[in-house]
Amino acid sequence: MGEEYINIFLILLVGIIIATLIFYVSSFTALKQFYSEKVSSYECGFDPFEDTRLKFDVRFYLVGILFIIFDLEIVFIFPWALVLGEIKEFGFITMFIFLIILTIGFIYEWSKGALDWD
Repeated sequence: MGEEYINIFLILLVGIIIATLIFYVSSFTALKQFYSEKVSSYECGFDPFEDTRLKFDVRFYLVGILFIIFDLEIVFIFPWALVLGEIKEFGFITMFIFLIILTIGFIYEWSKGALDWD
């Protein structure tokens, strides 16, 4: 019964070995030149020498959330496309309704100005 999992185990083992090997080879062969600009902290394009309690614009978060939402909805389309031949008209109609709801949500976000960057 465990014979089916031997191939998966071997692929996992080879992947771990290759990843470990690449990690150690790159750490030995990499150039180690440190200078002040390279080792300075950098986050979000803001100067690291200002106040750390600087408020972020909410549009950063809104764009990130919208990207995640639309990206996850697109992920639902791939399995649907694979089984479309089996689910026939019912599957097509349900995905069509899903895409209509997705489009309505996109138009709503667009009309509210959530996608505008001034």
